[in-house]
Amino acid sequence: MDVRFRWPREQGLGRRNWPLLLVPLTLIVLITVVGIRSPADVHLGPLLVIAPAVTLSFAGPRTTAAIGALAVAAHVIIAVFHGGLTTSNHLAQIGGLAVLSALIVLFAVVRERHSRQLARAQSVAEAAQQALLRPLPDRIGPLRIATVYLAAEDETHIGGDLFTATRTMGGTRIMIGDVRGKGLAAVGEAALLLSAFRLVAARCGNLAELAEILDQHVDRYLVDFADSGDETGEHFITALLLEIPDDEPLARLTNCGHPPPLVLRDGRVTTLDEAETAPPLGVQATAAGARTVWTIDFPGDDTLLLHTDGVTEARNGDGTFYPLDERAARWASSTPEALVDHLRRDLLAYCRGRLGDDAALLAVRRVDAQQAPP
Repeated sequence: MDVRFRWPREQGLGRRNWPLLLVPLTLIVLITVVGIRSPADVHLGPLLVIAPAVTLSFAGPRTTAAIGALAVAAHVIIAVFHGGLTTSNHLAQIGGLAVLSALIVLFAVVRERHSRQLARAQSVAEAAQQALLRPLPDRIGPLRIATVYLAAEDETHIGGDLFTATRTMGGTRIMIGDVRGKGLAAVGEAALLLSAFRLVAARCGNLAELAEILDQHVDRYLVDFADSGDETGEHFITALLLEIPDDEPLARLTNCGHPPPLVLRDGRVTTLDEAETAPPLGVQATAAGARTVWTIDFPGDDTLLLHTDGVTEARNGDGTFYPLDERAARWASSTPEALVDHLRRDLLAYCRGRLGDDAALLAVRRVDAQQAPP
């Protein structure tokens, strides 16, 4: 097994950082010139340690080591013209500068390793999100769909919010959900629900039956992990199931403890909060066949906006919740793609980029019959 130390490859300065090298180089020149011309009892050579310390803020270990070597060489020049190189004072200062420069380079090596580890972790998270939460196509049957996903966990791109869609005989079924919790701990339950939906969504006769089967899958998952030491009794998944027929100007929905969707019509926003809400999936509080399927008008000019509670529970600096209905009304006539893009930017600006929970948005609108793919 090879356990030798390997110097990590430097990621490079980049075009924007190359001009920054003038800062430590200028400091070295100025301190050297002033140090040579200063009186014998004034020693400015130790100030040269500023050069590698400044370089560390924008460069990697190799560049930092080069600047550190230049700083030590400059101190030697100062010593030659400022009392002699062999004096104990200069030797101690040069040795101290060399040690400090070496420590700064060591910090640069450690920082670069951590940066590479973080980059690999982000790459794995992005790959996991692509496998788990596959991006939806822009067109599904006669529907135009746009989505956006924002993870609350720092340095990750995946969490407990989910959405997916599938084609059925004569229509499209869409699901948006929210696993209790956030981050990687909720990924397993999100994967379970997504796989179950993709497996049975096209086979069920109606949304109530689909919700019942998904509830059974989630409940079975929690029972299997009941002895794992986790508080599975507090686990649940809120979900909103939506069915849009191809040849009828309507939509059907079943709400399992999820925030109600918004309808954007004629420049106004209406929240469908009058629809009856059943308990979330995995709670075991709903009898078989007790889930209600609601039917709403959904003509070609309307837009349905589905979301998770991470959107409406985002807070600004004053602690005020994000007013989704008011903000969505600003772009009610926009396309689904423009709508979710405007809301994403507005939401991040509202909470200053710090979400308290994962957030997801899904906008859907009918496409004209002439534009719909076969």
